[in-house]
Amino acid sequence: MKLICFDCDSTLSGIEGIDELGRARGAAIFSEVEAMTQAAMEGRIRVEDVFGLRLDIIRPGRVETEAVAKRYIDEIEPTARATVRELAGRGWTPLILSGGFRQAIRPLAADLGIERIEAVDLRFDGQGAYAGFDTAYPTTRSGGKPEVIRRLKAELRPSRIVMVGDGVSDLEAKGEVDLFVGFGRYSVRERVQREAGAFIRSLDELLALVE
Repeated sequence: MKLICFDCDSTLSGIEGIDELGRARGAAIFSEVEAMTQAAMEGRIRVEDVFGLRLDIIRPGRVETEAVAKRYIDEIEPTARATVRELAGRGWTPLILSGGFRQAIRPLAADLGIERIEAVDLRFDGQGAYAGFDTAYPTTRSGGKPEVIRRLKAELRPSRIVMVGDGVSDLEAKGEVDLFVGFGRYSVRERVQREAGAFIRSLDELLALVE
């Protein structure tokens, strides 16, 4: 098995799902949440310092989460479908490794033909209102993505593993993979660009990197 792990937000799709959930609560909350997201993605604050806080502010329900799921597909990276299909044809197994929310990401994964999603589960009550999230899942905290990759390596024993993403939380996985590819179509993070093994601005550029 050759494994290629994609971040979701600002990589497979042009949006940040948590920010879009905030947008549904009005301009002031959107601005507050967006600022926290940017700080975490740039490594200026720890993921765990804002992960639960943003959700406590937004309290996203099932309806809002389903709306973001649709936006993920509407804003899909222009070359994502063809790239994932070509990678699969070359023997790569794609999966999504995200600090986002499984319920919102699942339709995008299905659209791309990606079976496995490593992401955070939101919880809803019987009326579809927000009821928390899986606080134990690794990507709710700093160092979470390399932890998940270590688990994947133990489970799947891949011959090669590649990680693709735009943020510092993705870059943290560099030491656990054969190649970390920084992505900059939507956001160029200076540290990610500087420290990545390769840096691309379109997902179809992956095809030359992983031959």
